Amino acid sequence: MENIIGVKELRENLDTYINEVKRGKSFLVIRKTKPVFKISSPDEQGAWETVIDFTKVSKKGIPISKLLSRL
Repeated sequence: MENIIGVKELRENLDTYINEVKRGKSFLVIRKTKPVFKISSPDEQGAWETVIDFTKVSKKGIPISKLLSRL
């Protein structure tokens, strides 16, 4: 079961929730009874996905204007 917390609860006890996330827990944060976002460890499987690595084009990346001009 998902751990559900309110925005106010998260704000008032941020350090506690940071430590819980470090231990592997995740939380669904709600505002006015509606889900707003989920917090979880970046190590959670599937949490990070590399879409494109611009450093392969250039070590310093590429300017946004150059990227947009190619679209």
